[in-house]
Amino acid sequence: MPDLTITREDTDARHGRYVARIAGIEAEAELTFTRHGEGRISADHTGAPEALRGTGAAGALVEAMVADARKEGFRIVPLCSYVAGRYAKHPEWEDVFTT
Repeated sequence: MPDLTITREDTDARHGRYVARIAGIEAEAELTFTRHGEGRISADHTGAPEALRGTGAAGALVEAMVADARKEGFRIVPLCSYVAGRYAKHPEWEDVFTT
């Protein structure tokens, strides 16, 4: 995998995004989210520009959210079809996903 960096940014009290950047590429992939009260966050949308397709950036965004959910104790509501698809391939993530 290329030199990939994932960060989480809070855009306001309820919303935020995970951002993936690769050194040397002037583009970023993102997974946006919304907080729904104590302990629930919806994964709303995942997007990766053409420059980052095939790099693993989008999958790494979901993995970062799953890791944070385990560390911080929240559950993920997979509204985004990409996140729902990744979850379907990873039944071991069942502990952090909800409806």
